[in-house]
Amino acid sequence: MKIVSGAGAYRTPEPGKRSDYAEHLRVPDMSIGTYSIPARGHDGQTPHGEDEIYIVTKGRARFLSDTGETAVGPGDVIYVPAGEEHRFVEVTEDLAMIVVFAPAETDTD
Repeated sequence: MKIVSGAGAYRTPEPGKRSDYAEHLRVPDMSIGTYSIPARGHDGQTPHGEDEIYIVTKGRARFLSDTGETAVGPGDVIYVPAGEEHRFVEVTEDLAMIVVFAPAETDTD
């Protein structure tokens, strides 16, 4: 068993960075972290080679993907299949999400 304290809590990006990602757990079948984007921030991610689930814990934004667009806020859960283009835009409040990759994310930059 492993307990992760602070997962989903907003973290201010380091100076010069547009967002923050903190990995909390990595095993071969999945990885879990917290992704934070400040209000009016920029989500510059590219498609991942893994299925992905976002659990929004704080903030508000619009989510765009190949298959649609929607407003998101605390309590929303978003599933993105591997390879699908996606990003958060119009971030109106500091945004924080628990992110689950399955299998574990291969690109952790």
